[in-house]
Amino acid sequence: LPFTLTSAQQTTLTDIRADLNSGKPMNRLVQGDVGSGKTVVSALAAAVVVNGGAQAAIMAPTSILAEQHYRSFLSMLAGDGGIMQQSEIRLLVGNTTESEKEAIRQGLMDGSIKIVIGTHAVIEPDVQFKDLQFVVIDEQHRFGVEQRAELRSKGTNPHLLVMTATPIPRSLALTVFGDLDIS
Repeated sequence: LPFTLTSAQQTTLTDIRADLNSGKPMNRLVQGDVGSGKTVVSALAAAVVVNGGAQAAIMAPTSILAEQHYRSFLSMLAGDGGIMQQSEIRLLVGNTTESEKEAIRQGLMDGSIKIVIGTHAVIEPDVQFKDLQFVVIDEQHRFGVEQRAELRSKGTNPHLLVMTATPIPRSLALTVFGDLDIS
């Protein structure tokens, strides 16, 4: 990275690495202001999983946000000195052309695409993965329980990282998201 992680980003990444090494699926909520570095943390976590040979999916509520994440992931992971090829990270949104969608679906099934970033398009029934092990849902409150479950069902009990910039007091977060660890 062309910058140093903040102490909060490093702590969150340490939490995530501990979850990934625990032998059980991660269920973690990352909460932080807009611009606090949730995307860099999720990109680095996805890189850890992909480096282990699996796939990652990132779902955002709007095409604009999905495109922002896509550009960020490309810059961080496939840019100069990156650890991935640009073709291994793809964007799948509603206005993706049908031929491009088919190429992405094929790449996800054969494992040549390692990270897909998109909107609800990633949970369409014809989107199948070779080995989905890591799921990131941004602004998770904008998705229903069934939509989140649908994405997770595309893997075999994958790790789940949900991100939000909506301030949630810790006591309320524990009540509403009691099944999630919080960073």
